Amino acid sequence: MSAVDLELVTLTEDRAVITWYTGVESEGEVVYGTHPAHLNRTASEGRDTAHHYVELTDLEPGQTYYYQARSRGSAATPTPLHLVSGNAVGTSLHGFGTHAGPYSFTTPQPPPGRHLLSIALCNDLHLGETTAGLVTGMPLMRGISQRFGLGPYPEIMGRALVEEAHRRGARHLLAAGDISAGGAPRDLSEARRLLDGFGTHGQDYFVVRGNHDRRGRQGLQEGRGDSFLDSFPVDGGPDGEAAYFSRDLGGLRVLGLDTYEKRGNGAGSGGLSDEQLAWFRADVRAHKDQPTVVFGHHPLTVRNSPFPVTSGQRLNRRQARAILDTYAAAPGVFLHHAGHTHRNKRTVLPQARHVTLQEVGAVKEYPGGFCLLRIHTGGYALNYYKASSAPAREWSERSRRVAAGLWPQYALGRSVRDRNSVTARDLSGITPAATRISAAQG
Repeated sequence: MSAVDLELVTLTEDRAVITWYTGVESEGEVVYGTHPAHLNRTASEGRDTAHHYVELTDLEPGQTYYYQARSRGSAATPTPLHLVSGNAVGTSLHGFGTHAGPYSFTTPQPPPGRHLLSIALCNDLHLGETTAGLVTGMPLMRGISQRFGLGPYPEIMGRALVEEAHRRGARHLLAAGDISAGGAPRDLSEARRLLDGFGTHGQDYFVVRGNHDRRGRQGLQEGRGDSFLDSFPVDGGPDGEAAYFSRDLGGLRVLGLDTYEKRGNGAGSGGLSDEQLAWFRADVRAHKDQPTVVFGHHPLTVRNSPFPVTSGQRLNRRQARAILDTYAAAPGVFLHHAGHTHRNKRTVLPQARHVTLQEVGAVKEYPGGFCLLRIHTGGYALNYYKASSAPAREWSERSRRVAAGLWPQYALGRSVRDRNSVTARDLSGITPAATRISAAQG
């Protein structure tokens, strides 16, 4: 028996989530400690499984730990990230060059101040999809389907998302587009049913459109029909037809962008209408000092990808520059969350160094999870969690075979920091106990 695909998925100030795969059911454990020669603590799953998920708790902030994951005496080996010069298992290179570690990580300090609220950031549910990993023009992307007799994987992963977000303490959820596989009314209705398990749309969770949620061709030609807004209506939009909005959640301003509001029905690239861009710039200027999170499907930029980067992977360049220029003059904006790329990637650009641009891996396939934004009075943390239910873990492992097995080198994140980070920032103006809903649009 071999133990492979070892990954340090989540790293906070007091816990770490470690996963690996054995192919056959076996018990798994992680031995760890503060010295590589003395791994004197053990965390185990308590049951046999092929898809191992062990959470270390009660860790100390700012402490370096050494660990080894084992199944039936076999030490797990890391997911290779050589295409991106990455590290899947730690915050240092300790343990590389030896057989199966031990590897090491250093826990961060927590965000300063008192915890205010947590928000789940997710994207790319693709309800209705039956084959993962199909990308036009890329022959490696042959696609992976669910095993016969099992439920549709987008539904499995969607349910696991809601369960995990609740379990991790998320008060709100922001879903950044590609909610469906193709904008079909039945798929969007199913997505609404799943997300309603988290709470009330427009109050507890918020949704924006992605390119897969585009209007049907006939509806566009005839100037009617928008199944996305039928399932996820936006109060206060112009004539009820806009899918972008702003909300005030107890002093935290949230702006949702429709990054597929553009002419025509072609390609996957993002674009905003002139009206939406003008609204966005005016709204941010009017609240430039207020703590603000922006989310939309297409990222403003795509960097450090092992696969070719095309215009279809990002927002229109001119509009992205306009948004960054707006951020430069708005010190209150601190986070821009995007999906579409199906990967975990943290970027900070010189035009607006106070804003974290966070791409989040897809819900519907490997690594299969969401990012938890934990807001404190003196800063915030971003932590990625894989969905932990047994069916979700099984599908996540199966779907890592996308792109001839190279998908983890792209989607996981080249470093722990791409999926786990802490930023100091004055966010004391947020008062979640007084959460309120403001008018959607000006």
